[in-house]
Amino acid sequence: MSYLYETHLHTVQASACGKSRGADYIPFYKKKGYTGIIVTDHFFNGNTCVPSHLSWEERVELFCKGYEEAKAEGDKLGLQVFFAWECRFEGDEFLVYGLDKEWLLAHPDILEWDHITHYKKIKEAGGLVVQAHPFRERDYLDRVDLHPFQCDAWEVANAGNPAYQDRLAYRYARAHSIPMTAGSDIHLVGNTSSGEIYGIAFDKPLTSIKDYVSYIKTGTGYHLQVPDDLLTLKPDMSNQLPVYLFDQSNREHFITDVNTIM
Repeated sequence: MSYLYETHLHTVQASACGKSRGADYIPFYKKKGYTGIIVTDHFFNGNTCVPSHLSWEERVELFCKGYEEAKAEGDKLGLQVFFAWECRFEGDEFLVYGLDKEWLLAHPDILEWDHITHYKKIKEAGGLVVQAHPFRERDYLDRVDLHPFQCDAWEVANAGNPAYQDRLAYRYARAHSIPMTAGSDIHLVGNTSSGEIYGIAFDKPLTSIKDYVSYIKTGTGYHLQVPDDLLTLKPDMSNQLPVYLFDQSNREHFITDVNTIM
């Protein structure tokens, strides 16, 4: 028996791109047989709808509303709900798991951190950093930035991506032994760009978000819940945007041919 979790979900309360309230997701995922969901709204350096002129405490309180509403409804209907968030630097985004509202309230300087400081501080606090949709290409992006050394894992299956972008991420992560995750990146109940709902199936139910952190960091005790052929490698997979790989010192290196780094 496995226990299925949604790992990438946005609510209208905190994400400017969100379409559904936190509570609205609960009956949908319960009916689909999921054990739980993780709410990952866009943080203040991303596509947030939380006003920037408010105090830090007021912003954090508003940011957590989607999660808190989902958690209250999940408790009623028997679906686990955990808290996380998605932050942004330039074009690259990261999912942060394992920390809570109190940690955010205590770190108003988080928006000033670079990639290395961000990863160090979150890791020291027992959190998990996952680069979201690493090979994503969109009309609002002009490059792909890969940060294998500034995170613990890669999201190699994202239901908002065309399959080739997920396959590129999967190929790199597999070649470099990077733990992998999958999520729907859902903004509207029952609706994703691919028409699919992704997730992660664990061997045991999670007792807390700390269990999620532990499983992903070890890369064991779970499998990705995605279409069977999604991560089937294809010949001559490539990208359209220029790709930059960041080393351990966070120095960028332009990649002329993405196939050379696999």
